[in-house]
Amino acid sequence: MWGMPTLRIALAQVNSTVGDIRGNADSVRRWSRQAADAGAHLVAFPEMMLTGYPIEDLVFRNSFVEASRRALRALAADLAADGLGELAVVVGYVDADGPPAISSDAVPGSGRRDASALLHRGEVVATYYKHHLPNYGVFDEDRYFEPGDTLTVARLGGVDVALTVCEDIWQAGGPFTAARRAGVGLVVNINASPYELNKDDVRLALVRRRAVEAGATVAFVNMVGGQDELVFDGGSMIVSETGELLARTGQFSEELLVHDLELDLKEPEPGPTALKIDRVATDVVLTPPADTRRGGIADRVEDAAEIWSALVLGLRDYVNKNRFRSVIFGLSGGIDSAVVAAIAVDALGPERVVGVSLPSGHSSDHSKDDAADLAKRTGLDYRTEPIQAMVDAFLANLSLSGLAVENLQARVRGVILMALSNQEGHLVLTTGNKSELAVGYSTLYGDSVGGFNPLKDVPKTMVWQLARWRNTQPGTPPIPENSITKAPSAELRPDQKDSDSLPDYEILDPIIKGYVDQDLGRDELIAAGNDPALVDRTLRMIDLAEYKRRQSAPGTKISGKAFGRDRRLPITNLFREGQAVDPL
Repeated sequence: MWGMPTLRIALAQVNSTVGDIRGNADSVRRWSRQAADAGAHLVAFPEMMLTGYPIEDLVFRNSFVEASRRALRALAADLAADGLGELAVVVGYVDADGPPAISSDAVPGSGRRDASALLHRGEVVATYYKHHLPNYGVFDEDRYFEPGDTLTVARLGGVDVALTVCEDIWQAGGPFTAARRAGVGLVVNINASPYELNKDDVRLALVRRRAVEAGATVAFVNMVGGQDELVFDGGSMIVSETGELLARTGQFSEELLVHDLELDLKEPEPGPTALKIDRVATDVVLTPPADTRRGGIADRVEDAAEIWSALVLGLRDYVNKNRFRSVIFGLSGGIDSAVVAAIAVDALGPERVVGVSLPSGHSSDHSKDDAADLAKRTGLDYRTEPIQAMVDAFLANLSLSGLAVENLQARVRGVILMALSNQEGHLVLTTGNKSELAVGYSTLYGDSVGGFNPLKDVPKTMVWQLARWRNTQPGTPPIPENSITKAPSAELRPDQKDSDSLPDYEILDPIIKGYVDQDLGRDELIAAGNDPALVDRTLRMIDLAEYKRRQSAPGTKISGKAFGRDRRLPITNLFREGQAVDPL
């Protein structure tokens, strides 16, 4: 409607690092400068931007919490000193109004807070404490935080803006119902929402529902970047009060989304709310822009491209944020190591990637040729370290046979990779996929050795899909066709194939997904059409391999349930699906 004030909002979809409070604050200052240069009145940064996310047990350290609080005050002053005092800045941080809930000194209703602050003219003019705390999947926020009970509404010029944080948007009621009752024109929702496949579609539908619930435009800004097993994909967006998508960023890259919103003051609505409402007046002036800015709507990408981008970003940030200069791994010529090599080269560049061929007496000529071919295609540092003489030295002093000899070969390879890591400072990557981790098809301290696993949450069938997709992209296809088409083999004995020990992956992977990702039991898996004997065998392998998975390297999460943070089962566990249970 003519005469409505125009609020130019900027959503800073940026990458923070856990614990790098100074570096994160500097990032806020840099991106705030860009927002101001674009004429923005308000810029919003992701959840816990100052501290990084998730901070896990760092929240229990008083020194860490106090560092966050000091940094927030210093940031407000620094922004003003930078000449950015007239820009309203929303930033996430960790706050506290009492000891942590696990402390014997805890006081009900107070504790550590996942907080959002509004900075303006050198001051912290408003704060908000996250109300809904997720406690599922990778989240343990009931362990760490105390929920807020008040919705903060800040008046910016002629617009009322409500502050919310991440999970607040995933639950009906609460802050968004309170926002409607408060008559706000805009809800700013700052996020650290981890990636999983197709989650961006879920988020869009979710933001639309909350916008309609609040009767207000919703600005959803999400973090981007990798943090241990998690990767954050961005996908920030603005949705109108009627559910119309107004603007949306791309995924997996830093970006500043700038968009003009025509908003006006609304009358509060009667009705109950679960939260108190705290109204804060500010001195923000909505100077009419000289031009019009529309953020645009970025196209979505196909699934394989999305997953590949997640794996590349997850590896890149793990390496760079932990200050490794390079990576090293065994390059066998098989599909798994080939895909890891391509991911590593895309993430770090060939000059920071070392692939080592570790042939034994059972390694085929085509495997050695495929490894060399991949190295030529990608330009990575390629080396050959034959292992048979070392294996023979062990066998001259130990009486081993069968599986023990197979595992010995894998462990000799692990020793070589770790030795090169110690000598030259590389991070060792392990190359096992989710299917192998599920059924224990790996050798502890052998092919499982490493500090990070890019394929940890990628089923074998998806490894092939990713390889084929990557080879269709511009430039030289990095993965030799023979690595994709040949039957998978560990090559630890003559003529060995994975199918000697495992069902075909096309049959195995759906059972693993049902049991691991969806928590289906034996009867449900059989009802889905799977062979009962195969279900029993697969479930037994998965259950018995728990001790191996507990010792496995971290790796980027891309599915709804990854091994590690998502799925936590006891190692000592005698329950078996389908077993007879005596009545009490």
